[in-house]
Amino acid sequence: MRITRVLSVALFALGLAAGPAAADSSPSASPSADGGAPTEAGTSFRTATEIEQGQTATASGSAGDYLYWSFPADTGQRPTVKATVKLPEAHSGSEKWQVDVYDGLRRRQACQYGAQTRTAARGAASVELSCTLRTVRSWSEPWADDPLPGTCYIRLTVVGLAQSDLGLPVGAEVRVDSKDVGGSAAVDGSLAKPLVPGIAVTSAGEDDDKPGSAVLSAIDPDDGWSSGWWTDRWVWTGIGGVLAALAGIGGYALTRGSGRPSRVPPGA
Repeated sequence: MRITRVLSVALFALGLAAGPAAADSSPSASPSADGGAPTEAGTSFRTATEIEQGQTATASGSAGDYLYWSFPADTGQRPTVKATVKLPEAHSGSEKWQVDVYDGLRRRQACQYGAQTRTAARGAASVELSCTLRTVRSWSEPWADDPLPGTCYIRLTVVGLAQSDLGLPVGAEVRVDSKDVGGSAAVDGSLAKPLVPGIAVTSAGEDDDKPGSAVLSAIDPDDGWSSGWWTDRWVWTGIGGVLAALAGIGGYALTRGSGRPSRVPPGA
């Protein structure tokens, strides 16, 4: 009996010791197993629900909660985040909602345009928000604060409401679409790896010939992460070089004349 009790206490202690480690390595919330759009949101950067671009994710929460999603943004893309908050009929006053977008370094990104913050009047059924980011760069100076390729985060929350409305149920819809800007926004240089959760841990495991931990982010662009060096500027540079060569050949053909001048003196 005493041996059984000792074993039970030891297993319980091991469970407590493994609890924090499991929490530290727990992956963020991922899309539903059936391949549909997610129907819940995370409550922090670590537990942000992963969504793909072009998906409309939904979630239920309470006024005052922080709702988090994450999505992949690759080099040359200009993401636009749109959020719709469905308000309860019982809300008594105006509510001010805000959507914030962060890059892989969790730096809050400025919106080029869009209604990032809006106030819903009393009795309004919903409020719509949007934020169009700057073009994602393959590399950037630290002072530039440009969005970098990797996982971007969305945070939706209310920043102003009456105390009586705190905790009322709300619904949210979030969608991300991107425009491919192309080589016009290309820069020299690129990151060694995209800024996704867990990429550094996995890379360290590969360098040491040891099994690395699982990458926490399971969402990648449809065609994979770009290498950073190839852009359509190379195509236009090649076309420009060919046209310049043809122009040089044409100019030479027009100006070379009919051949060498005659050696016979004039009037001979």
